[in-house]
Amino acid sequence: MFYSAFEILKQGLTGNKGWKPVWRNPELKTEYDVIIIGGGGHGLATAHYLAKTYGITNVAVLERGYLGGGNIGRNTTIVRCDYGQPGNSEFYSHSMKLWEGLSQDLNYNVMHSQRGMLQLCHSDEQVGSYRKRANMINARGDEAQIIDRETIRKRAPYIDLDNARFPVRGGLWQKRGGTARHDAVAWGYARSADSRGVDLIQNCAVTGFDIVNGQVTGVQTTRGAIKAKKIGMAVAGRSSEVGAMAGLRLPIESHVLQAFVTEGIKPFIDYTISFGMGHFYINQSDKGGLVFGGDLDMYNSYAQRGNLPRVEQVAEASMAMIPAIGKVRQLRSWGGIMDMSMDGSPFIDKTHIDGLFFNGGWCYGGFKAAPASGAAFAHLIATGQHAEYASKFRLDRYKTGHMIDEAGTGASPKLH
Repeated sequence: MFYSAFEILKQGLTGNKGWKPVWRNPELKTEYDVIIIGGGGHGLATAHYLAKTYGITNVAVLERGYLGGGNIGRNTTIVRCDYGQPGNSEFYSHSMKLWEGLSQDLNYNVMHSQRGMLQLCHSDEQVGSYRKRANMINARGDEAQIIDRETIRKRAPYIDLDNARFPVRGGLWQKRGGTARHDAVAWGYARSADSRGVDLIQNCAVTGFDIVNGQVTGVQTTRGAIKAKKIGMAVAGRSSEVGAMAGLRLPIESHVLQAFVTEGIKPFIDYTISFGMGHFYINQSDKGGLVFGGDLDMYNSYAQRGNLPRVEQVAEASMAMIPAIGKVRQLRSWGGIMDMSMDGSPFIDKTHIDGLFFNGGWCYGGFKAAPASGAAFAHLIATGQHAEYASKFRLDRYKTGHMIDEAGTGASPKLH
């Protein structure tokens, strides 16, 4: 079904009885050209670009639960391209460009809202660091600027600029940053891939790999064996578990990352805002709820639930930045399993097993990366070559010393 203003009007006047299912529920074949393991944002995006860009439609996306039930549906929906390290910088810049045309590409409203992103600075050193970051963003053709206290006061009067411990000195403003609707992104990619002939198979867990003489030949699943000469893994926090079935030992740890939402209130926060003196970020959803999160729970886990000390830390940071939040009731919280790489940057690469490809290690950046990740992974699977904008996301970079340390921890003596 093609979505349009006319179709919405017609369905509204006829009781909305003419809408068709968004995707099929196909019979599982015994053999495909490509199998994608993982029906989240990255897996569905990969299927979309395989079909659209490369004409590869004999593809199955295998999801052990339901489509969009993992991290794509468990995040704070932030979209930005403020990364500074070579490798990440060009990748997230490309992803932003794809975001800006994604609703048109999919003929599905992903509710991409470029409302702007503000990152607060609380010291002269932090202002200097963010000024360097702004210059790097501008140099590659994207837009960012440092704004002063008075500009922040006008744009966000609810922020406590004169907090005794964390006074605000300025901020990094990226007007192309914003949010998107996580469910709509998953549904849009799923619908597009399905319409091009891709089979989306739900409730189908992979239990093993068939490997002969170093070549993958298929997978074993809870619904039987499926053959394929090319298999792509895009399973986020389950990367180590699924990889171990193929004998892969991946440089990834799985951690819980919590997110929170409050009751719906009137429009209050116009932008996406992050707290420079604590890992805290917040935006307001279209439904009115304040959506926010903080740091990892800092222990290895495959459980999609968090602990109370992190809830307390997030509450403290929110109150320090925006005291008025204390009057709002928290509605719910949830946890996603983060596939944390050792340098904070992802992998899109071939494995040592012919025909087996890996996409993972997205840390905090998985949602905003989904379009470019899917496009790059599809390119790799279809051509065997790395897309230029994702060419540094190699599995062997720890052996060669080409880490992409986006965290940027440690002293920065060149700044001052």
